[in-house]
Amino acid sequence: MESTIKHLEAEVRALRDLIEVAGAVGSTLDLDSVLHSILTSAMRFAEMPAGSIALYDAVHGELTLHAHEGLTADFVRTERWEVHPGGLTERVLAGGEILFVNDTTKTTFFTNPIALTEGIRSLICIPLKVQSRTVGILYLDDFVPRNFDRKRMELLSVLGSFAAMAIENAQLHERTRHMAITDALTGLYNHRYFQQVFSRELNRARRYEKPFSIIMMDVDDFKKFNDTYGHPHGDKVLAAMGDILTEALRDSDMAFRYGGEEFIVLLPETDFPNAFQVAERLRELVERKSVVILQGIAPHGVTVSVGVACFPRDGETRGELLKGVDDLLYRAKEFGKNRVYYREGAGA
Repeated sequence: MESTIKHLEAEVRALRDLIEVAGAVGSTLDLDSVLHSILTSAMRFAEMPAGSIALYDAVHGELTLHAHEGLTADFVRTERWEVHPGGLTERVLAGGEILFVNDTTKTTFFTNPIALTEGIRSLICIPLKVQSRTVGILYLDDFVPRNFDRKRMELLSVLGSFAAMAIENAQLHERTRHMAITDALTGLYNHRYFQQVFSRELNRARRYEKPFSIIMMDVDDFKKFNDTYGHPHGDKVLAAMGDILTEALRDSDMAFRYGGEEFIVLLPETDFPNAFQVAERLRELVERKSVVILQGIAPHGVTVSVGVACFPRDGETRGELLKGVDDLLYRAKEFGKNRVYYREGAGA
């Protein structure tokens, strides 16, 4: 009788966990926090001391760690890994069903040296599926061999469904958000998002007394290019600008299509000498790479005129910096185009 009561109490706790997780999935689009909630609930239900959730990228055949608990720093240091033929992960992806391993030393497919060093001796792997597509894997680990109550553990598939829903909702939200702030032609951030980011970064630079630079560039004689070669080829120029800027900048830098053939680059924590070097490198890259990109269309490619300004060197307010860099851009055009122009006489 006592064992029956304990079993029922465990089932009630499991159902309570499921209800809590369902509420968490619906209440936030913060993917990692939802996945961590799902992971801890699954660990508690399965009475497992460790676990992780990784998202699966089918295009590149890779998994990325997004939540973990009870594992060493050495183990979780590897945040991204490939699916290896014949390994545990490939077996889970191919089968598409929960995989139980009672003792890892008695399997031929548990060969990951990092996992072996971690001392994992038993585990449950739950594929996280949206319809027939696997979007991730929930791993539950123990450091001793286990005999799992497989019928009871099948309830973990419900948690897996919640996790898959959370992943799908968060990824859809991120795609929608990205479309709202991105220029479709160039792939760069759009003017509206620039207004948000510029204010935020300027306030941050002012608060922490850090330099902050802005580069504005404009494709030279773009109207003439469109009139000569046609608007489809003009679009090709703008798309090429997006590619060049994306490839050339650091992860911390941000590039925007400001409007028409104008582009802006924001360089957080970058002083004027370094910003000038970036601007000159971008000018040279456009001149050189556009010749290749427009081969057979425009024999000399295109060039850009560039203005560069820095906070607090060239202004301390949003208006001062924007007007200043815009004036410098048009001075570059006045003095012959295909050049970088800046305000002389200011302290570097």
